Amino acid sequence: MPSKILLVDDHRIMRDGIRAMLNGHAEEFAVIGEAETGDDAVRMTRKLNPDLVLVDIGLPGLNGIEVTTELSRHYPDSRVIVLSMYGDEDAIVAAVRAGARAFLVKSASRMDLLTALRTVSKGGSYLSPSVSDRLLSRLQKPNGNQEAQTARVLDVLSPRELQILRLVAEGKSSKEVALLLNLSLETVRSYRKSMMKKLQVNNAAGVTQLAITHGLTRFRPLAAAGQEN
Repeated sequence: MPSKILLVDDHRIMRDGIRAMLNGHAEEFAVIGEAETGDDAVRMTRKLNPDLVLVDIGLPGLNGIEVTTELSRHYPDSRVIVLSMYGDEDAIVAAVRAGARAFLVKSASRMDLLTALRTVSKGGSYLSPSVSDRLLSRLQKPNGNQEAQTARVLDVLSPRELQILRLVAEGKSSKEVALLLNLSLETVRSYRKSMMKKLQVNNAAGVTQLAITHGLTRFRPLAAAGQEN
């Protein structure tokens, strides 16, 4: 039986190209659905239960990292393969931390994509050669470099703001944070506003992506997308 695949990309030309390629391997793969946004990807995964979800990292609404986080937590049987226009180190690390089973750049060869699909469908993981080289280069750097980079980003926060950052990234609303920390709602909102200003992010999705990138959290409940109250 062929592996069921959900294609997620906001560019139809990309979906059409991948679908056409996979049609030539109908004995191995069957495209059972397509989605243009991250929210649709989660909804269609719940409805269709695909074996593999091929996700573009740059999606409207929930981005590819957030989609991967949601699917890995709630639908682990639907294994995620992330595609990106650029294979920068932060994106690779964030995708792997979020639960992606493979990461490929869009310039990867047809054989790379087929190898990734075959490997992941059998329970394995795959990084295209160019991605592997970049990730290996990062891992070979002294740990102090990464730690220093994280420190530079997060050192602007007070201990209380850092605490609130983690809770917001995990999907907690301001009301829930207030209850957990025994603070007033206005105090939490003030801390939250200050934290987001320091980090130069405008919404909960931005907070979550930053937290995932720096290893502060691994998931965010879907219901909390954009939640503030």
